Amino acid sequence: MALLRSYSNASSGMGVADQCRDTFLELQRKKTHRYVIFKIDEKRKEVIVEKTGGAAESYDDFLACLPENDCRYAVYDFDFVTQENCQKSKIFFIAWSPSVSRIRAKMLYATTKQRFRREMDGVHYEIQATEPSELDIEVLRDRAN
Repeated sequence: MALLRSYSNASSGMGVADQCRDTFLELQRKKTHRYVIFKIDEKRKEVIVEKTGGAAESYDDFLACLPENDCRYAVYDFDFVTQENCQKSKIFFIAWSPSVSRIRAKMLYATTKQRFRREMDGVHYEIQATEPSELDIEVLRDRAN
């Protein structure tokens, strides 16, 4: 019975804490954060903000915050210069699911992703990554241009 109950929780996904939406809006509108990392809190049965990165933090700072062996969602505000020499910014939604993560974690993040992603209105691009090479800065640059 316990297995059935945990599977039904995993299949329906988790809720989303209000703080997630509020923090995303701070990144999007106020440029308060360079990135926000979100995690699923299984006890609270919802997605919560795990960490925010200040506006001056780099992409390497962001990557260093992603766990090697656990899943996370993240949004990253990517600044770049176009070929026409215009300064632009694009927001990326990143679903980080390393291949070495627990199967239960991968299931929870996969089943919650769409519901969570709907809360992030204003994201320009989405990246699903299972290894660090899929999050290389060039991947973002190619998508943004």
